[in-house]
Amino acid sequence: MDFRLPYAHRGLDHDPQWYRRAVFYEVMVRSFYDSDGDGVGDIPGLISKLDYLEWLGIDALWLPPFYSSPLKDGGYDVADFRQVLPEFGTIEDFQELVAQAHSRNMRVVMDLPLNHTSVDHEWFQESRSNPDGPYGDYYVWSDTDQIRQQIRVIFTDTETSNWAFDSERRQFYFHRFFSHQPDLNYHNPRVHDEVRDIARFWLAMGVDGFRLDAIPYLYESDEGSGESEPETHEFLKKFRSFLDEEFPGRVLIAEANQWPKEVAAYLGTNEEPECHMAFDFPIMPRIFYALRSQQTASLNEVLSETTEVPEGAAWGVFLRNHDELTLEMVTEEEKQALYGWYAYDPRMRVNVGIRRRLATLLDNSRKELELAHGLLLSLPGSPFLYYGDEIGMGDNIWLEDRDSSRTPMQWSPDRNAGFSAADPGKLYLPVVQSLVYNYAFSNVETQLAQQASLLHWVRNLVHLRKEHPVLGVGSLRVVPTDNPSALAFIRDMQAEDCRPGERPETMLCVYSFAHHPISVDLQLPEEFRANRVTDVMGGASFPAPTEQGHVTLTLPAQSFYWLSLAGVKQSVA
Repeated sequence: MDFRLPYAHRGLDHDPQWYRRAVFYEVMVRSFYDSDGDGVGDIPGLISKLDYLEWLGIDALWLPPFYSSPLKDGGYDVADFRQVLPEFGTIEDFQELVAQAHSRNMRVVMDLPLNHTSVDHEWFQESRSNPDGPYGDYYVWSDTDQIRQQIRVIFTDTETSNWAFDSERRQFYFHRFFSHQPDLNYHNPRVHDEVRDIARFWLAMGVDGFRLDAIPYLYESDEGSGESEPETHEFLKKFRSFLDEEFPGRVLIAEANQWPKEVAAYLGTNEEPECHMAFDFPIMPRIFYALRSQQTASLNEVLSETTEVPEGAAWGVFLRNHDELTLEMVTEEEKQALYGWYAYDPRMRVNVGIRRRLATLLDNSRKELELAHGLLLSLPGSPFLYYGDEIGMGDNIWLEDRDSSRTPMQWSPDRNAGFSAADPGKLYLPVVQSLVYNYAFSNVETQLAQQASLLHWVRNLVHLRKEHPVLGVGSLRVVPTDNPSALAFIRDMQAEDCRPGERPETMLCVYSFAHHPISVDLQLPEEFRANRVTDVMGGASFPAPTEQGHVTLTLPAQSFYWLSLAGVKQSVA
């Protein structure tokens, strides 16, 4: 498979707000391609597949942790922040990855777990063995585990307390996640210095930003909930100031599983910015709810909420990633419905969520896969794709925990799905061999040969999005419809948002979640009553709105339109 393009790489576009228009791709190093035949994906293997990602239309890579780690939590249990896990490669390999990505105008964003380390980290080993030493106060220690009982336990399926007893120090240490991941003590200024030095280490290699894992949990107190405490925001303001001063153009992405108005706090203000981006968690489960219920009320409600964010800030939107499909942001009734629709087997569940990939969640329905991607790529913010979803990869619920959706990328119908030349028994996880999602026919090579494949469809949609920057930086206004199965909104880009060579643009996006054809009537706001309505995918013209702004559309089952509204917007007094 040769994805080399017929032109020279143009290098990195130095747009300080590149993240607002970018299409991100989450790629786990150990899951993508094994270059040395040891059964584990590595950084040289990822480098060899950059041409594929460029062909796909990817603007930025998000790399989950590849640090030195015992891998009890997928690498989020870091043992050394300045070392690459040897089976993944070397520091020099990573520097080459950044250089090769930049030559293709592709950014590299890496995970930075700030909240905790592994118990194997040198800091923790020194802290437990020498309480009065320089690292003695790097973690949160207590003589009793009966304090801060008001702070909820997150992983209720594996942990019964936020405290664990250390037999060497003879004290309890605090952990918001697993007991093998002790929380760092952010009340200690030396921890702040360490974190900045770690960031400098990677930024000096050209890294374009960090996803700040579990950012709400940095601080805890005797009275607070241990989430989003004021000191966390003070830390982020200082961290952002450091980044802007020493490494301008790099970004911080907040991972905070909260409501948009609460998450917006992690973006800061125009005067005191914090993160550049934040993930929008509530949208994701509501998309899946709408696909089965055929009702869009919950989606409409979330999209209609107005959340003030600083200038230049952006949301990150996604369908799936390496974690479970979290159901913390839905009602109990919706949660039980989602479990019934998508996780009917208890093995499909983990924590308060569902550990399945996109294609398996949607029963490999091509209509639903297209509808979900169409919505994702038109939502306000920057879309994050998960490796393998572009070919409809399946999962393996017989594997432990979240490994079910972290199996090797399927490149070809050959041995080990073309992922590795190793003996199949040596693979870090087995390739998917289920009846529907078998790697023999669900792979990149096979879908490349089929112009009607999901891979080509996703690629075409990604590139179409690039041709319409309004889908990246335009504002969003929900348009009411007369059909409860329909969702409609307007994306509008003003002249001040345009880069050189771009023009203001308005687009009407309409989606049907009904399992049968429907007719939808909607009324455009007065200022958006355009002269022409054109399908941006096929170029077909639609009837212009009536004088009252009414537009009537007929949509097939589970389908959507991206419609250009051409004409001069009317000024409204």
